[in-house]
Amino acid sequence: CYKRCMRDSHFGFPFSPTPTFAGTLTKDLSHLQVDLFKTEVDGKPHVKVEVWHGTSKRIAGTRTVVSHVNNLFLGVTRGYRYTMRLVYAHFPINVTIEDAGKTIEIRNFLGEKRVRIVKMLDGVTIAKDKGVKDQLVLEGNDIENVSRSAAQIHSCCLVRAKDIRKFLDGVYVNGKGHIYNPEE
Repeated sequence: CYKRCMRDSHFGFPFSPTPTFAGTLTKDLSHLQVDLFKTEVDGKPHVKVEVWHGTSKRIAGTRTVVSHVNNLFLGVTRGYRYTMRLVYAHFPINVTIEDAGKTIEIRNFLGEKRVRIVKMLDGVTIAKDKGVKDQLVLEGNDIENVSRSAAQIHSCCLVRAKDIRKFLDGVYVNGKGHIYNPEE
């Protein structure tokens, strides 16, 4: 039933309230033994997740499926934004963004000559924040790709062979949220 339900109801919307989020997101959940149905409750579309004769692990998998589907819907309708700050004490970290926001080059980290190059994952763009100095903004539809790109940037700028209580230099995640907020 899973394959048929996935063919009948794509996870994601073909349109969005903001033009930058056009497209669909798909996720393969075939490793979980659950049934997915597209239903309507009070005239609004819902996705129903069922498990039959569930053990504790299979029942826990239903919550995982609900979270993944919710993240897909929120990603297409609102998008995800992570902000990162460049933190340095003495040597200023220089950042260059190339390939239309698909690649970032980090130079002069702790005064090192080595250039760190990080490529963004699919659907993620990076830009410098114009309002705040030394701040980066990562945006995309898929929360997994946005968060993994932020983690790759953070992990490439870790201090090694020094006391991390003293040397706090690096690139840290400053905030998480949505690109489009209907409340604003």
